[in-house]
Amino acid sequence: QVQLVESGGGLVQAGGSLRLSCEASGRTFSRYAMGWFRQAPGKEREFVAAISWSTGNRYYADSVKGRFTISRDNAKNTVYLQMNSLKPEDTAVYYCAADTAPERYELDKFYDYWGQGTQVTVSS
Repeated sequence: QVQLVESGGGLVQAGGSLRLSCEASGRTFSRYAMGWFRQAPGKEREFVAAISWSTGNRYYADSVKGRFTISRDNAKNTVYLQMNSLKPEDTAVYYCAADTAPERYELDKFYDYWGQGTQVTVSS
């Protein structure tokens, strides 16, 4: 079992930055692939970024490439999402997710564990 707790959300102006954190319980955090997803009001949850546990490979949605960076610190059981050059369309609840071996990193159905979400609001 893995429990995930996100933090770092808030209100920021367009062009600003935020860093989200997701702290995981459990001793085998390093063996989990980690993903970030987001859901805006009235929209389906969508993939943002993911990082594998074995190779450290990173994956990004086209909409955030070059602006967002996912990273992990296995010693702290934490995954981060650094978000720069934020846009109003980035406004959403951001969720982190974990799975030992998701078949597709960009699909939420392959993740077993989810956090409660943290709100990010970008004003224009």
